[in-house]
Amino acid sequence: MRTLCASTLIGEFFVIGFAGLVAMKDPDMTMTTVWTVSGIAMFLCVLLCGLATRPGGIQLGWALQIALILSGFFVPTMFFLGAIFAALWWASIHYGRKIDEAKARFAAQASAEAGAS
Repeated sequence: MRTLCASTLIGEFFVIGFAGLVAMKDPDMTMTTVWTVSGIAMFLCVLLCGLATRPGGIQLGWALQIALILSGFFVPTMFFLGAIFAALWWASIHYGRKIDEAKARFAAQASAEAGAS
């Protein structure tokens, strides 16, 4: 699960950076505000790569997904991109858990076969 979640978060890291570049063009926002918010979000993406499998990591990831969707009020394309990344986040969690369960089953089966020999 960790690999899939980290891959999604690294993709979000780049999308947030590019959204920051787009948001700089808005005359209502200062560059300081844009890069403070973008920088914090990008830092959270990197931080969550390591925290995804720890308690609360998945919930923090969902909070980031919601924030990414809500950033669409400032950069309208982010409504669409945020929804795509939220779907990818769900898929990373859902299929990552299935992969982890399968790995555990195969490891248990291999150790049982090794113990029987």
